[in-house]
Amino acid sequence: MVAKIFLASSNAGKLREFQALARGCSLDLKLELLPRFDSIPEFEESAPTFAENSLGKALYYSAYTNEAVLADDSGLVVPGLGGRPGVHSARYAGTGATSEQRIDKLLQEMNGMAGAGRAAHFVCALSLVKQNRALAVITASADGEILISVRGAGGFGYDPIFFFPTLQKSFAELTAEEKNQQSHRGKAFRRLLAVLADVL
Repeated sequence: MVAKIFLASSNAGKLREFQALARGCSLDLKLELLPRFDSIPEFEESAPTFAENSLGKALYYSAYTNEAVLADDSGLVVPGLGGRPGVHSARYAGTGATSEQRIDKLLQEMNGMAGAGRAAHFVCALSLVKQNRALAVITASADGEILISVRGAGGFGYDPIFFFPTLQKSFAELTAEEKNQQSHRGKAFRRLLAVLADVL
């Protein structure tokens, strides 16, 4: 069975991550970026949960193609900060802020917090929609803690301050293979692959 899915993104790095995760799956899966994504008015992610934002995005962009559309919403949740940055992870330090600025803001807010107060988890919600019909909504998480300073040069976003105790590394210190195995996005995508043949 050949399955074609467009990723509702212009992020080639994210596409490569999903393509690497899809290798070896039983389906002949063709994953591509949604054509002309940048020319489509942006979807406003204003829902209170990752799953709602993900599904809303997939439904919105499915209007621009007859193929299946995959959308994700992901972010960092720190219970000690009341769940912040949460669904606002990408806009935590304001629109247009850099990853470094978001990290700096988070570390300042957590100054003085220790032990269990530094617990955190990444969340990923993936939604698959075809012709305005939801086929799957899947979430997964990865547990860790927030470091007091950055470690590692890989990854992106909050990865340099997210410590993963199982491997005793920050997410920015993981190899691509390690991250694909352990990350919230990797877990969610593997769960999606497990049901893909049944929902497409």
